[in-house]
Amino acid sequence: MSLARTATLRLLLQNKNLVLPAVSGARNATSATNLKDFLANEIPNKQKEIVDFRKQYGETKVGEVNVNMMYGGMRGIKGLVTETSVLDPDEGIRFRGYSIPECQKLLPKAGVNGEEPLPEGLFWLLVTGQLPTQAQADAITQEWNNRAALPNHVSTMLNNFPSNLHPMSQFSAAITALNSESKFAKAYAEGVNKKLYWEYTYEDAMDMIAKLPTVAAIIYNNLYRDGATPAAIDNNRDWTGNFVNMIGFEDPAFVELMRLYFTIHSDHEGGNVSAHTTHLVGSALSDPYLSFAAGINGLAGPLHGLANQEVLVWVTKLQEELGGEVSDDKLRDFIWNTLKSGQVVPGYGHAVLRKTDPRYTCQREFALKHLPNDPLFKLVSQIYKVVPDILIEQGKAKNPWPNVDAHSGVLLQYYKLTQMNYYTVLFGVSRALGCMASLIWDRALGLPIERPKSFDTPGLMKLVGAK
Repeated sequence: MSLARTATLRLLLQNKNLVLPAVSGARNATSATNLKDFLANEIPNKQKEIVDFRKQYGETKVGEVNVNMMYGGMRGIKGLVTETSVLDPDEGIRFRGYSIPECQKLLPKAGVNGEEPLPEGLFWLLVTGQLPTQAQADAITQEWNNRAALPNHVSTMLNNFPSNLHPMSQFSAAITALNSESKFAKAYAEGVNKKLYWEYTYEDAMDMIAKLPTVAAIIYNNLYRDGATPAAIDNNRDWTGNFVNMIGFEDPAFVELMRLYFTIHSDHEGGNVSAHTTHLVGSALSDPYLSFAAGINGLAGPLHGLANQEVLVWVTKLQEELGGEVSDDKLRDFIWNTLKSGQVVPGYGHAVLRKTDPRYTCQREFALKHLPNDPLFKLVSQIYKVVPDILIEQGKAKNPWPNVDAHSGVLLQYYKLTQMNYYTVLFGVSRALGCMASLIWDRALGLPIERPKSFDTPGLMKLVGAK
């Protein structure tokens, strides 16, 4: 049965309070290995839950907004619903209620020797709210492998970019150009019922996530490997394994690192720039490719995805100025001089967290296991030992502890992925998992176009009674 006929039949049955799985022969939702089958069963339940919740509590106030919040980037304003993850100030990020250590323990791994979670399993969790079985994660792997081929015009475009065009610009442009393949845009143009928007969003999301490693590999190979042709997709490799193979890396430990990297960078609730931008642009019913390309352009900024590169530049500069092994006292002097000159310590502090970022901790644990004697890692560990006490003494930082960016670059450097300009592309490949999982639910729940009210300063002064 075609996608269009299946969708139309399901809509007719849903209007009679019945549910038809996405394709014939679907299994029970708890055992289905086809993610779309699973969603077809779950979405009506979630829709009803939210309708009932809004009917009973729709007028309940959840917070207050003050003038400082409005001028301060809306920091702390409770104004978004994001199902996929929540950032707790004390516990850090939780993916559908599961902490990073729990995800590392409970999500499926690659084969019998896998150590870190498969991003495929994490995506299943983000989309469904339920931990996948190994079979369900493996089914995502196969589906992404089957959808990975790029249209010729995108490959040609990437191969014709000049070498001085930033990797993130190339990445964003390729994602935008991929909207030639958008099933959502085609269905919308043909007048599809809005109750079926989620299905076409799902199709685009799966297609795009499948293609991103190839896009990223072409960019890497063109810039740093003399235009080497990426290896073909190998159905015996997972999503991460294929990406690492396409950029010419072979160390199994590096594959495990990238599985961890793609998992922990995937989502960070809905208010960060890349996630919020994707949601905002998607709320205008721009297709998933255009929506995520907008989010990627936000991710490219130095206050967001570029931060890990800035940390590495700073740590490298510190290493060059202080030489090899350095005493804690000399390191403290360097940190104090940095702060007194009006600069910050990159990678320390967080807008929400009030403890060490669990994403930092899991990377540190990986380093302790795989590269405990690496000089750059030892320096990062020493900084971790020294900096929080200094920031506490200084008294300005609300959170003196390291965030994820304080560690990731060091690990990439160790495994010889040294091209710092490329790091944000890796972040972008990962962030697609969370952004697309959220966008599927945005359309499933029928969330409207986002349009908050704004004021000019004279109007706001009048509102609060200022003279």
